[in-house]
Amino acid sequence: MVSAVTENATKNGTISIRPYFDPKISNLGLEKYGVSLFDGVFHEEQLALIERNGIKRYLTGLNEFAPEVKMLQDKEQRDSKVKDIRTTVAQLERELAANIVDPEDPDFWNKVKILKPDNDEFWGKISLRTGNAVIFLDPAKDPYDLIKIYAIEAGGFSGVARSYEEARSRAVSPKFYLDKYVETVSTKTEVTKLRNKALSELQKLFDKNQNKLFYVAKVVDAHSTQYKKSTPNDVTYENMDKFITGLGVEPNFKRAAESFLAAASLDMETLKIKSIIKDSSYYKFISPKADGFIYHMDTNTIMGRNASDCIDYLKNPLNEGILVDLTKKVEDFWNK
Repeated sequence: MVSAVTENATKNGTISIRPYFDPKISNLGLEKYGVSLFDGVFHEEQLALIERNGIKRYLTGLNEFAPEVKMLQDKEQRDSKVKDIRTTVAQLERELAANIVDPEDPDFWNKVKILKPDNDEFWGKISLRTGNAVIFLDPAKDPYDLIKIYAIEAGGFSGVARSYEEARSRAVSPKFYLDKYVETVSTKTEVTKLRNKALSELQKLFDKNQNKLFYVAKVVDAHSTQYKKSTPNDVTYENMDKFITGLGVEPNFKRAAESFLAAASLDMETLKIKSIIKDSSYYKFISPKADGFIYHMDTNTIMGRNASDCIDYLKNPLNEGILVDLTKKVEDFWNK
């Protein structure tokens, strides 16, 4: 038997470690050239470990007793993970130490020679050197490539994201990511399709329902007060086009497209009320107080704890008076 990583690598093609860069995020100008580091510069990183009570535990991805494995709630998933770890460890023991170990052996870990997770002599020498050049990994042929892949996926090398998707979602962009070709292409295609769907919806609103487009723009754009009834539709269209393509206040392509589509799917009543709440908050017609509630300032009436509560509050016919008051006040600004 071979490890799942080795089998998938054979089926799905190349696995590599690639530089990650976001052209919209400044990185000393390097982002313009599609690189993460200056020429000739490399990152050398030792395999991470956690030490508690004098015991070291390396983040190898090959430890069935690691918390992330033991905490798997689904028994089948946990058993499958343990089986894969043992199969991989047995494969590596055979290749690196000529040690034949049966993954089904109840005494498995006592017979492992070098791949025990606390073997400082072995794991302390595992490191990863990365630069601008793509590092191709061949886990089917090189046991140390197999080790590096499992370690990266376990968070053992903080400078390398587990995937392209994770690299995009990190608050602080990593310098590198693990590229499993099929997964990366799938992620990029998913985002492209989502963005194209949002752009298509934008075009529909511009062509057939510019009034709704006005409210969608107010809901998704952090600078909602810039939109007035007199704002040219072409300006709104251009701003939303930039928003969807990650050039607005939301730089993440996926989140931007999802936000736009979510707003565009709302009914007109909800859209308008969300717009009213947003601008009312900006103009201080409604405001949170120290008790954590949001108040209608003129009447000192509690509307709720968050925007969702306020929407439900204003939809209630019993609160029509406050809805009319806020609508009139914000529309005075919208009509300027």
